[in-house]
Amino acid sequence: MKKRSQVDKERSAADNRQRQGREYSGDRSRCRVTFRSPREAAPGATSVAVAGSFNAWSEDRHPMERSKDGDFTQEAEFEGGRECAFRFVIDGIRWENAWNADKYAWCHHAQCENSIIIT
Repeated sequence: MKKRSQVDKERSAADNRQRQGREYSGDRSRCRVTFRSPREAAPGATSVAVAGSFNAWSEDRHPMERSKDGDFTQEAEFEGGRECAFRFVIDGIRWENAWNADKYAWCHHAQCENSIIIT
């Protein structure tokens, strides 16, 4: 497993893409998030899913779809004003952080950093 500092060195032009997309309800009580894993983060992958605190870290509850540009995307709705930990599961075996998360938090249980999205 790569440490964040190693991943930082390997980032490509995909790093300059927008953060995970958000669309809020009028009163900001709900937030629709579009998770995005760039094609460069999972070259040759056949599947990518989003696992996180919002789905009990399920490896298959939120499968992502490959878009025309080769990126993988998935939408999910959250309560506004929260922080959710997540990671991408590539081909059911490799767990990776988002390159453009809002922040990262150490997980003692898994002994790695998780991506954090702030809704």
